[in-house]
Amino acid sequence: MRRPVRASVIVPAGTGLAVAAVLAVAGICTDDGSAAGSAAGATVMDPGSRQDAPALAGADLDGERVALGDFRGQVVVLNAWGSWCGPCRAEADDLERLSRQTRADGVRFLGINTRDRDRAAARTFVRAHDMTFPSLHDPDGELLLRFPPSLVNPQAIPSTLVIDRRGRVAAAIGGAVTDEQLRPLLARVLQEES
Repeated sequence: MRRPVRASVIVPAGTGLAVAAVLAVAGICTDDGSAAGSAAGATVMDPGSRQDAPALAGADLDGERVALGDFRGQVVVLNAWGSWCGPCRAEADDLERLSRQTRADGVRFLGINTRDRDRAAARTFVRAHDMTFPSLHDPDGELLLRFPPSLVNPQAIPSTLVIDRRGRVAAAIGGAVTDEQLRPLLARVLQEES
């Protein structure tokens, strides 16, 4: 029987992060691939307390170059996932549907495929869920380690970030995310002036 997992985050003084508004735990895959967690919500951080997202660039699953900076001026949903992760499979269809529905509003989705050594497994996952947005291939988790642990726990996959038009992290969700959780966060960030 699975028990709900609650996250606690320790943030150094002076970071300006409203931790309670940053992290929500839902279904996650732990290092051993098992699932844990329960659904929870997240809120959008005050613009004055947001941290810049780190520079992320590399090859996608087809070997093409992709960079987070290419999406500057748009709201970005950054989702870390792995083909081996059950909660990632559970959220994939919602993410793809939301990606298609919000594209005309100026929202772009970018994935970070982590811990899949073989791109073939990741490409099979993408085809199975008809995912149209690119994913950076990050087999060793190096891209995830560029984020502060208060925003992304590299051992807890999936993780989703909403990045504002100025390239700052506006919201972070640790664990599987649903359309119902993500849509209001996107609506709020889309209303902001750039």
